[in-house]
Amino acid sequence: MSKILVVAEAKGAEVRKPALEQLSKARAAGWQADAVLVGSGVKAAADTLAAYGAKSVYVADDAGLANFALDRYGAAVLEAVEKAQPEQLWLTTSEAGKALGPYLAGKKKGAFVSDVTALEDAGGQITVRRPAMATKVVQVVKFKGTGLKVLTIRGGAFDLTPAQPAAANVVSLATPPGNGRIVVKEVRKEGTGQIDLGEARMIVSVGRGVKGPEGVDLVRPLAQVLGAALGSSRAVVDSGWLPYEHQVGQTGRVVSPDVYFAVGISGAIQHLAGMSGSKLIVAVNKDPEAPIFSVADYGIVGDLFKVVPVLIEEVKKHRG
Repeated sequence: MSKILVVAEAKGAEVRKPALEQLSKARAAGWQADAVLVGSGVKAAADTLAAYGAKSVYVADDAGLANFALDRYGAAVLEAVEKAQPEQLWLTTSEAGKALGPYLAGKKKGAFVSDVTALEDAGGQITVRRPAMATKVVQVVKFKGTGLKVLTIRGGAFDLTPAQPAAANVVSLATPPGNGRIVVKEVRKEGTGQIDLGEARMIVSVGRGVKGPEGVDLVRPLAQVLGAALGSSRAVVDSGWLPYEHQVGQTGRVVSPDVYFAVGISGAIQHLAGMSGSKLIVAVNKDPEAPIFSVADYGIVGDLFKVVPVLIEEVKKHRG
């Protein structure tokens, strides 16, 4: 039986969905799973992790850990690894996970694979799949040896199963001191009030075809009536029509929503690398030869400035 340690990301009592998906995967496969939480006010999230299958939850909870710092967070997770003795360490393919994954693998002299989308364990032989070359190919990777296997796993890669209420077995971790050379004093983020792309079940993304900020404003109500997050291609961000936090793609966010609307997006390979894991893709583009239609489940060939207002009205009618 594999033993997994899931590095959960949380803000207070709210656990980010990918950690719950990972615990669901371990529980469904019959693997033993623990979890580790590092941050400020995160101890309150321990019962949620237990409800999704975490046998023990290792917690470093301190006001000084409110902002992510690689050395301090890494030290806390390394202590959890020493206590839990897992065979595999699972993180999320997020900004924090991308930093922590190779750092922890290096410290433990373990193997590291990033952006995993599928995982199998055949009698202790771990095989994972990950997209490569901007999703042009899928790599099949097998681990050698018995050392710690460190993986970052794409959100949405595993199904979320229902929680089973449970009280967590909490194991306290020491508050790591850090190296003193780097101090994160503040994290500034645009207060958009928007749904986070990584957590969204539905995303409406805009591309160069919207032609400017006015076009973004035309599409934004579609996201609002659907209860969707607003995303964009790199061209939109580079043009200054939306801030970077909305960017989906190889150099932006990698997302796996249930439904992805691509509005005025041609479908460059760099953008497809960030959204091809979507369960259902709807494309709106006036060019019938646009590459986006090669991955879309449903396509509308037409002028988005005429199509989008119709979609908004139809959604409103449907939802009453």
